[in-house]
Amino acid sequence: MLKSFGIMFIGTFFICLFIFVMQFLWLYVDEMVGKGLSLDVLGKFFYYATLTLVPRSLPLAILLAALMTFGNFGERVELTAMKASGIPLLRVMRPLIIFCIPLCFASFYFQNVIIPDSQLKLNTLLVSMKQKSPELEIPEGAFYDGIEGYNLFVDHKNRDTGMLYGVIIYNLTDGFDNAHIIKADSGRLETTADKNFLKMTLYHGEQFENFKTDNINRKNIPYRREVFGTKTMLIAFNDEFSVQEAGFLSASASTKTMRQLVIDRDSLLHDQDSIGRAYFTTLKNGTYNVYSITTQDSTRMKEQRITYLNMDSVYQSATRDQQLRWRTTEMSKIENMHSETTLKKRSVYLADKNIRKHRIEWWNKIVLSLACMVFFFIGAPLGAIIRKGGLGVSILVSVLIFIIYYILDSNGGKMAREGEMTVWFGRWMSTMVLAPMGAFFTIKANRDSTVFNADAYKAVLRWLIAKPEQRHVSGKEVIIDDPDYAACSLQMDSLSAACEAWRTHRDWRRPPHYVRFFTGDHRDNALEAISEQLERLVNTLGNSRDAFVINKVNDYPLFNSRDHVCPLPSGWLSVAAAVLLPIGTLLWLRATFFTRRRASNLATIVKTNAELQQIFLERKLIKIED
Repeated sequence: MLKSFGIMFIGTFFICLFIFVMQFLWLYVDEMVGKGLSLDVLGKFFYYATLTLVPRSLPLAILLAALMTFGNFGERVELTAMKASGIPLLRVMRPLIIFCIPLCFASFYFQNVIIPDSQLKLNTLLVSMKQKSPELEIPEGAFYDGIEGYNLFVDHKNRDTGMLYGVIIYNLTDGFDNAHIIKADSGRLETTADKNFLKMTLYHGEQFENFKTDNINRKNIPYRREVFGTKTMLIAFNDEFSVQEAGFLSASASTKTMRQLVIDRDSLLHDQDSIGRAYFTTLKNGTYNVYSITTQDSTRMKEQRITYLNMDSVYQSATRDQQLRWRTTEMSKIENMHSETTLKKRSVYLADKNIRKHRIEWWNKIVLSLACMVFFFIGAPLGAIIRKGGLGVSILVSVLIFIIYYILDSNGGKMAREGEMTVWFGRWMSTMVLAPMGAFFTIKANRDSTVFNADAYKAVLRWLIAKPEQRHVSGKEVIIDDPDYAACSLQMDSLSAACEAWRTHRDWRRPPHYVRFFTGDHRDNALEAISEQLERLVNTLGNSRDAFVINKVNDYPLFNSRDHVCPLPSGWLSVAAAVLLPIGTLLWLRATFFTRRRASNLATIVKTNAELQQIFLERKLIKIED
């Protein structure tokens, strides 16, 4: 078992790791292509990226390897031989379970020890790549200040030819007051061979330059205007690749161990509490304070604290100029308060989001490690159930399961990061869904249950959508005596009368009373008697030699006499279902639907009885006197 699983695991691990690395490379291919990066820089980039993706490759590799291993065993009937020898599936899985436990610890070690340092170095390389070869980073329709002393604006550019169109350059090397402004229809920006200069070639433009003067009081400053057809500029720039300092990236939660995450999270919480108290004090003392109003009596000035003041009366008694001044002042206060509150709200939101990121990263190291074991308990029993080896079915099932895991994991992480749900629930949501799935598959595979039995699922689906079944009665090859058609006709009359009585005395057009539906009688004796009488009639007419009679008997409906009543036994269980509104409402709506269907079934029975009696007369199976 270990040999077969080990070979599959090694192969699938490197395949999965290669796929994840290619996906990661696709995201950052624009940062590397055309920048002349050396092989050692590219090697470091791929090395650090590979290390960070190892924990994500392990669960998928275990799932795929387990599916292929047990699928091959099932296809070669080896699992059947093991079970025939008295070896249960869990005992067959035991050595592989023991093998997967160290893989979980290895995944945790990678995430807690190796990945933080690798993630920090990888982020540093990415930032350094973005700052190399600025000619590829100049945006369209915006100013670019990545070159010291210059501001560049490009209306649009042709990425195939490298031409820039609508170029405006502000040369600020001599100061802002003595800026050189160049405007050109088109141009090209290239790096010189020695990597020390940027060569800017401009076409069809003009340059404006102020003359330097010592008289700062002069209003009219002379300038020079130059019109050119082609102009070449050399801009000093060191294009050699240099790794940036990693200090400003070390605050990211993905670059910390679990111990650092706990320490930094507590520090962030302490700082956030202090900032929150400061904001509260500022608002309390600045916006919601109680003002003091000075009043004057006949002898002295005294200050009184007013808790209630009719502001409408004060406002109406003021002059028009005072009213305008008050409105302007208060509007300014409100706008300032709104701007300040918005800024503080944004600051608090970002701080809380950073704290949530630290909590998410702490849970990630545990959840992603346990995913190895969860995926094994999904893949191994599924392989034993499917019993198909090779890559075809295994890859299909693995991709479907991994898509479910990825959707739950990504959405849970996103909602936890935005504060829409608690952090622990968002991170454990994928595990809480897949772990019961693995337990279900393991139990079914250990008991040799048929999980993928199409007929069973069709029956459940038919019950959910209430699809009626058709009756299938065929003529018998050997018949001793024909049925007594006269007696059958009398039975039909009695059956039709019972059906009409049920439809008349039962208010089937209205939904049943909600409380009485769960607390009343859970049986319909009249409909059960009709169902029994109908089945006896069908069995009797099934012995007929007449093909017209047999075909018409198939028009009788098949129905369950308990579909329109509460399916739960009377007592506390039905009362509990009534209290639980989603469950009770569904059962009540289903009963309402089936009540109307039963009324339609009874009308069909009455119609079929009349048509059969007419056939009896036309085929002369009974006499008119009968």
